[in-house]
Amino acid sequence: MADKIERRNRPALSLHVPEPDARPGDEPDFSRIQIPAAGSVPRPDVTAQPAETHPLCFTMVRVLDDEANAVGPWDPRLDPDTLRRMLRDMMMVRAFDDRMYRAQRQGKTSFYMKSTGEEAVAVGAAHALDREDMCFPTYRQPGLLVVRDYPLVDMMCQIYSNRGDKLQGRQLPIMYSDRAHGFFTISGNLATQLPQAVGWAMASAIKGDSRIAATWVGEGSSAEGDFHSAMTFSGVYRAPVILNLVNNQWAISSFAGIAGGELTTFAARAVGYGIAGLRVDGNDPLAVYAATLWAADRARSNLGPTLIEHFTYRKEGHSTSDDPAAYRPQGAGEKWPLGDPIQRLKRHLINLGEWSDEQHESLQTQLSTEVRAAQREAEKQGVLVASTIDFPHDVRTMFEDVYAEMPWHLKEQQAQMAAELETKRK
Repeated sequence: MADKIERRNRPALSLHVPEPDARPGDEPDFSRIQIPAAGSVPRPDVTAQPAETHPLCFTMVRVLDDEANAVGPWDPRLDPDTLRRMLRDMMMVRAFDDRMYRAQRQGKTSFYMKSTGEEAVAVGAAHALDREDMCFPTYRQPGLLVVRDYPLVDMMCQIYSNRGDKLQGRQLPIMYSDRAHGFFTISGNLATQLPQAVGWAMASAIKGDSRIAATWVGEGSSAEGDFHSAMTFSGVYRAPVILNLVNNQWAISSFAGIAGGELTTFAARAVGYGIAGLRVDGNDPLAVYAATLWAADRARSNLGPTLIEHFTYRKEGHSTSDDPAAYRPQGAGEKWPLGDPIQRLKRHLINLGEWSDEQHESLQTQLSTEVRAAQREAEKQGVLVASTIDFPHDVRTMFEDVYAEMPWHLKEQQAQMAAELETKRK
């Protein structure tokens, strides 16, 4: 009894529940963000020990300064043609997103997710990787396919799940897959792509191949166990893989603090696992390119994995099913202190005398025309509304692409279904 009385006098335990700095109706508040000057972060040698990179997990690699000039040791010194191609690819992603978002609102597809404001994360990285490297993305890196010249019509057919869908209607819209373009199948089960990427990279090393793997995960999904399994295996076996953690501040309606963002940076997780780590301005395409190239060179030199945190902001909703005005201030994305990646690269090219407002407007028009033409071509093969009336895929294909050799009992079921379909037709 005395023990119980003594414990009653102790202060009650409580839990800390992270809360964002601003909610709907408040002014967006980004005052807590510490942004180092562009060019101020040192660039370690590619052969540096992982521990030498760990201070970089608590700062931010930046190349483009406030005037959009490239400065500092991380400047990749890209030629104007490459810079223009990177700008074009980011603009294409945005034009494609806008067109497909509109198609979803028109009922032509069930679901869509935009990457507005995050285009540099995928485009900058894709330009630094070899085209034969295997990418294990999330649903917000269509820029990987755009950089690798994947046909827009094929992307749209997958979104529409129509007769031209190479995945035969088996995947949700925007969950693309194409081995030939080094694009591993997107999964709706969050974070599964990380151990898959590490396993693929380990297999590449076991075979004596020269290809590396790169994978992407959101900061919210980094709280999944799969993330930590991937970190362990990649570090222990020095797998040739780049682990990209995209911190866009929001996992649907949960802000980054719920996944640990209040405790330290997400890049700091590299410290505990003893691997190389970088924290990068995710709205700076040159910084993303430079960090990816640095990490790729390490991986190809058998120096192990690198965790890169891309610090950015999800400007719009998580998906077409989400209303961000319900949990954060309106217009927060427009006030993000790291700006817009497309505008920053545009200004940089203008500063170099390699671009102009007129060229930019002309390219926007050209890309918009190209996207609209692809949409018309894709829609000739059906859209969601038409698919509900006349399902575009032969249902017998559900038995295919599961086993290398179909078992006898599935062959029987497939034949039975074929007979039933024939009877219905008669």
